[in-house]
Amino acid sequence: MILKTNIRGTIWKYYLFTFLHGLLFTSAVLVPFYTEWGGISLFQAQILQSWFMFWLFILEIPTGAIADYIGRKYSLALGALVVTLGALVYGSIPNFKIFLIGEFLFSLSGALISGADEALLYDSLKEAHRQKEAKKIFGRADSFRLLGVLFSASFGSLLAVKFGLNTTMLFSAIPFFLAALIGLSIKEPQLNKKQSESQRYLEIVKKGLSFLKNHRLVKTYAFDAIAVSSAAYFVIWYYQPLLGKVGVPILYFGLFHSFLVLTEMAVSANFERLEKITGSFQNLIKFSALATAISLIMAAIYPSLLTIILLLVFGGGFGLTRMTLISSHLNKYIPSEQRATILSSISMFRRFSLTILNPVIGAIADRSLGGALLTVSMIPLLIYFLSPIDRLNRK
Repeated sequence: MILKTNIRGTIWKYYLFTFLHGLLFTSAVLVPFYTEWGGISLFQAQILQSWFMFWLFILEIPTGAIADYIGRKYSLALGALVVTLGALVYGSIPNFKIFLIGEFLFSLSGALISGADEALLYDSLKEAHRQKEAKKIFGRADSFRLLGVLFSASFGSLLAVKFGLNTTMLFSAIPFFLAALIGLSIKEPQLNKKQSESQRYLEIVKKGLSFLKNHRLVKTYAFDAIAVSSAAYFVIWYYQPLLGKVGVPILYFGLFHSFLVLTEMAVSANFERLEKITGSFQNLIKFSALATAISLIMAAIYPSLLTIILLLVFGGGFGLTRMTLISSHLNKYIPSEQRATILSSISMFRRFSLTILNPVIGAIADRSLGGALLTVSMIPLLIYFLSPIDRLNRK
């Protein structure tokens, strides 16, 4: 009875942690925060994102060792505490060098939390003999994270207008700190014979490369997912400059960000229905690649409120959920014991691609926003016309 009560408390604390950790109010005014308050260019903003992804990759192994040594709940709490400090640093002085420090702290936080969070919850469920419910509970946890994103998007632009753009980052430190306290209050499971977090990370890289090398269809699907979702990633960065270009006040930016998140949720919740509408899974991924490309091209050539909304629906809703869509389909090709490892490795490869793409597209955007959108649109367009997935599926 006590064990049942404990696991219920752990689950709800985990939900609360993910909600609080998702409350980054700056997301509602992301680009104005950098360009107007920070005084940096889009190229420099994208350099910061590459810097973040580089350090996130580098820090996975040492932070995994930290989780092994101090325990996963403490790794979670420390991660939330570090991002609290990162938000305070980021919102303190509008200076590129200060932003580099803030972004490093964000990546350190992400590495401390990555892997340790799900491992903590799964081992807690296993200890209570409820591991069969893991998929449902992890799904609900992601819903709480999205609720946090929606809440922060709704209020972020209001905070920016009332108190200044940098206050969106400073205010984010409050829920981040509360998340640290929640992390500390979670009960650490007594399962001691757990896999080392640092070894887990090395295993992901090694097994991921090996499996993809020897499985052509999965490798092709993975490349397709990485390419189109990487192109769609720039929707997040360039829809706000487009809104400014057509005269939308910053006060309403948060509503558009909320609309983007809701669109992603709607698409993700209806993958099966969309497959039936398009006729097959292959037709759906071809449609999403083409829709992403066309929405980027339209927004580049004819920037207007209508084309921006279409960009959020198709480039955002379909493009940003494409990785999840293809990953869910890959389950039937990947052995169950290797599934988490292979899917995690695909996500890592996407980070690598964005580390390279970020500064390139950012440099183009500084000269021409439309040029950057057109350049990015070529990626899903080439995937649509040249992807060999149809041919491989016929074999």
